[in-house]
Amino acid sequence: MEISSFQDLKCWKEAVKLRIMLRTVLQLLPSDEKYRLKDQIVRASRSVTNNIAEGFGRYHYLENVQFCRQSRGSLSELEDHLLIAVEENFILKEDFSQLQVQINTCTALLNGYINYLNRAKVEAERERGKH
Repeated sequence: MEISSFQDLKCWKEAVKLRIMLRTVLQLLPSDEKYRLKDQIVRASRSVTNNIAEGFGRYHYLENVQFCRQSRGSLSELEDHLLIAVEENFILKEDFSQLQVQINTCTALLNGYINYLNRAKVEAERERGKH
């Protein structure tokens, strides 16, 4: 499959799935957490896909990798926010576990994409050296 947009990337698609999964959890949070924990979860989940998209649009391997690393950091931040939600008894551990599986999937896919970008950079440099 040819990748012509960030929307074609599996890591982006799985991060969107995660964002959609979070909708149910967000409804469980108490109203006094609207501008605290809920807002942080929304921002972190959007940051994951936003950074993948922005990195893709940079057309430079190292910049793309940097944005993917930021995306990966947002996944860790999101996981921490969800752990807080469990600690505060806002969500069940079972709900957290399902989300954690998806977070781990997203992280693994991002790591694979980062590795691909690093290899592609080396290959591009090798090709330039031949000319």
